[in-house]
Amino acid sequence: MSEESNVRQLMDQCYEMCDYIEENGVLKKPLQTSLRVDLKRDFRDFLFYLAMTDEKISQEELLFINGVLGSELNTRTAEIIRKNLAAGMGEFAKRIPLGMKYLTLADAGRKIQKDKYKNKKAKVLSDTFRELGQCFLSVNPNAGVKEVERLTAYCTMLDSFLKEYGLLRPDKKTVIRFNNSPVSGAEEEDGEAPVSQETVETLLAELNSMTGLTEVKKEVNNLINLMKVQKLRRENGMKTSEISRHMVFMGNPGTGKTTVARLLAKIYYAIGACKKDTLVEVDRGGLVCGYIGQTAAKVHDVVEEALDGILFIDEAYTLTSNKGQGDFGQEAVDTLLKDMEDHREDLVVIVAGYTELMEEFLDSNPGLRSRFNRFLYFQDYTPEEEIEILKSQCRKQEYVLSEEALEVAKAFFTERCANKPANFANARDVRNYLEKAMVNQAVRVLKNPEISREMLAALEKEDLEGITL
Repeated sequence: MSEESNVRQLMDQCYEMCDYIEENGVLKKPLQTSLRVDLKRDFRDFLFYLAMTDEKISQEELLFINGVLGSELNTRTAEIIRKNLAAGMGEFAKRIPLGMKYLTLADAGRKIQKDKYKNKKAKVLSDTFRELGQCFLSVNPNAGVKEVERLTAYCTMLDSFLKEYGLLRPDKKTVIRFNNSPVSGAEEEDGEAPVSQETVETLLAELNSMTGLTEVKKEVNNLINLMKVQKLRRENGMKTSEISRHMVFMGNPGTGKTTVARLLAKIYYAIGACKKDTLVEVDRGGLVCGYIGQTAAKVHDVVEEALDGILFIDEAYTLTSNKGQGDFGQEAVDTLLKDMEDHREDLVVIVAGYTELMEEFLDSNPGLRSRFNRFLYFQDYTPEEEIEILKSQCRKQEYVLSEEALEVAKAFFTERCANKPANFANARDVRNYLEKAMVNQAVRVLKNPEISREMLAALEKEDLEGITL
């Protein structure tokens, strides 16, 4: 199936969802036109909005628009639409499509019992806009950075709208099961997963091989050693102390908090501290709903999925940062604390975020300090560590930095780490830097009539010069 055919199928599904919510009485007042017709017009205007980045509609773009919409717009009609949109371009970039509003209302409010789309209609529509935009840009040979930025900004606006209503829950990450031998029923009842010393050592070696994070590695190794000894004492009939497994990860973006959380889930399972090798990752959008009474149920659902494993809440401070009327973040915190008490033996929670903001989060409820008493501080990477991360990422993706390119990179990260602009993001900066270098390299390499394997691997000085983040 071609990419364009796949997009048309997604669009048809969105039209059917519009019909579905109309048939189920979600729209209390009839619209002048059907929601399906209105959405089709929104798709059309969205494509024109992307095409107008260069202030014109090409024949290739018009052909694509007619193809996916089943329309017969000619050049004259397209120009009229373009002029009408141009007059309100700023407003269009901020306007939530009417279909998105109604699908969100239906999903967030659980308006349809036994919804055959499982209250994911608005998310499907958001994904369709993204897929449609990406497919549209792919047919335009002249599409560049500005078009991509316009598409990204529009999709980000839609995602923000879904997050506001708690409909954009991040994908849940299920960590692989390391020990392939079956777990007996007795072992499951005792909460003891089979322990493979080799696996534990391998996982700890993986943690210790990460660049930087000296204090984090030390704290995790100490905790694991303590858990091992407690397990040995229990096996020898000796008294053991209750060890708090809940943690607070504090640090700036890109310092490895999520990576360490995923590794920790594997290690906890390998040593028998958790029955399941799973990590459920959420942020505010995965816990808070925009309707009264929905937030508690949502938190319970997430906790249920994380039982016997680890629940990782990223940017946890956003739950309590907005104290305004109508915000249900505090309800999420209160519900989480109760669930942590009810599931003391079978739930591990890790909360993460900026250091200062996490301190404010912990002060927002007396119960938080008592539940979370183990802190891991993730320091910013040094220029030398950023270069090591860059080299590692190059090796993984089969790129080789020339000596001159390496010097350019060293100068860049030395200056960036010294000044730390507002968008400073540690390892994420390295990843974005490498991606831009790869784009520059691709442009350079394709100018050669004969391309060798060595050319495909080499990152040269000119590929890295002038990169900005």
